[in-house]
Amino acid sequence: MTTSQPPVKPLTPEEEALVRALPRLIYALPRAIDADMVREQQLPLIEWTALERLREAPQRRMRMGELALACELSLSGMSRIVTVLERQGLVERVRCDDDARGLNAVLTDAGLARLEQAWPSNLASVRRHFLDHLDGIDVGRLAQAIQNVAGTP
Repeated sequence: MTTSQPPVKPLTPEEEALVRALPRLIYALPRAIDADMVREQQLPLIEWTALERLREAPQRRMRMGELALACELSLSGMSRIVTVLERQGLVERVRCDDDARGLNAVLTDAGLARLEQAWPSNLASVRRHFLDHLDGIDVGRLAQAIQNVAGTP
């Protein structure tokens, strides 16, 4: 038995332009911000992101797996980033209180200070490469739409 499906509505030129631009944005925006952060702060965007996620976490600590997920990295990739941050004294690894096998990454006071030092560069880069291009757009509605597509609250 064959079920008939309603015809799919073709894309408008504006929709087509958006669909084509989105992958370029996903690729180009993090690279542009990363380049600015490395040039101005010697702090790659992924390291900034890890420090920022830890700053937002209760007691500035997260299980390594949770941090990896929050940074959209594999556990091994996150482990490499945390090793770099540990060498700089910005993060410490400590055993989980409730699971002796698990490890938490903990943002140190030096890590928080480094994050605060780099914040103006990150903010300027995000504005320059992204937000300054959204004049006249309802940013709240755009954020909600992106969250809906991504399946995040």
